[in-house]
Amino acid sequence: MNSFKIIFGKDYVKVKLSLLWLFVMLNYIYADILSLMDASVLNELIAGAAGELQITSTFLFFGAILMEIPIAMIIFSLILERKVSRPINIIAGSIKTLAVLGTMFVGVPALYYSFFGVIEIATTISIIYIAWNWSEEKN
Repeated sequence: MNSFKIIFGKDYVKVKLSLLWLFVMLNYIYADILSLMDASVLNELIAGAAGELQITSTFLFFGAILMEIPIAMIIFSLILERKVSRPINIIAGSIKTLAVLGTMFVGVPALYYSFFGVIEIATTISIIYIAWNWSEEKN
């Protein structure tokens, strides 16, 4: 029997999704922290991303919205009912999967960034899979 089901009872899918969102969020944070320690990334930011990408307040605002998705999903996965949580997890997981995939094709990502990217993509695909297969019986 599934250990999540034994420990958390009927809410085990909610807890599993919430923990996966927390896990992926920590990976996003640490990948960003390592990026800020990477001299080549810092030099690109200082130089205005070599003219390719302008770091404006609007850009940062949309980045904040994109990062708020997994933060909110940690809570939403726990408090929302299945019929609302299921599609929101699928949509949020899809958005974050596409966002990370998109960053993998901007320039040549560093090895550490690719490592985190693979973990993040695998986790969000797992979230989508779990939410997609979340039936009334598992609720």
